[in-house]
Amino acid sequence: MKTRRLGQTGPQVSALGLGCMGMSDMYGPSDRTESIATIHAAIDAGMTLVDTGDFYGMGHNEMLIGEALKGGLRDKVAISVKFGALRGPDGGWLGYDARPQAVKTALAYTLKRLGVDHIDIYRPSRLDPAVPIEETIGAIAEMVEAGYVRHIGLSEMGADTIRRAASVHPISDLQIEYSLISRGIEDAILPACRELGIGITAYGVLSRGLISGHWQKDRDTGRSDFRAMSPRFQEGNLDRNLALVEALRKIAEARQVTVAQVAIAWVAAQGEDIVPLIGARRRDRLAESLAALDVTPTAQDIAAIEQAIPKGAAAGTRYAEMQMAHLDSER
Repeated sequence: MKTRRLGQTGPQVSALGLGCMGMSDMYGPSDRTESIATIHAAIDAGMTLVDTGDFYGMGHNEMLIGEALKGGLRDKVAISVKFGALRGPDGGWLGYDARPQAVKTALAYTLKRLGVDHIDIYRPSRLDPAVPIEETIGAIAEMVEAGYVRHIGLSEMGADTIRRAASVHPISDLQIEYSLISRGIEDAILPACRELGIGITAYGVLSRGLISGHWQKDRDTGRSDFRAMSPRFQEGNLDRNLALVEALRKIAEARQVTVAQVAIAWVAAQGEDIVPLIGARRRDRLAESLAALDVTPTAQDIAAIEQAIPKGAAAGTRYAEMQMAHLDSER
């Protein structure tokens, strides 16, 4: 397994990470047995970065990962955890809480659910508008000093917030959406991270399956599936976006690889400081994604890929309007 370091101060991890959200939440029903088998297959393949959030399934995802890591597997992985999002019993979103006391409480519950004594990378899921980022990072830094956290990360933060956070404590990486159809970080956020020596863990590299090459226009998404409300999957937008995928498919077929592998390889090729997160819920999808590590796009390939899907070509925003308003990275 190829490896990359998360920023100047973060851990050395596998060149692809496993994002586990879909095993518990957001994409409709999942299979617990298959999810655990997928985590085990990822570890067997040498993947060492496992990403979750304490609000994925209201704690379910952490308990799932904790179960999967029993039997001595915990020491084989770096666990990345997001916190701060508030949810009700019905699963609804209630806002964010990144106050210092909330940071420490959330961490305590996370350690219990995962059954571990420390978290490798701990990060606020979004900027809490009521709490200065310096206070949130300061609280996590106290947990680093106490040994409960190894590294501090960020998620969906803008360049100014990243600089403020880094002035309090070294930041290992910024987790943020980055794909062929979500390239907003290239303007200010990615340059700021590189200036500060902060790595990128890129989620949504397949845009929630939209540019995987597997999405069908007539696919039925239930009410529990985020994509039923995602602007890029809506009528009109979906047709335009799937047309981009077909353009990408021609490139993939000419190189005898899959659409998903081209999309993942493109993100990985944007810099050694970028680690794509793969949201595979099944072993077959995991195997397909891992094979992207064997795809090394040439300069000519990159040009053809970006001609097929030009920057800004996607129809629709990456989240609904209300959710976009919570993204410091979009301001």
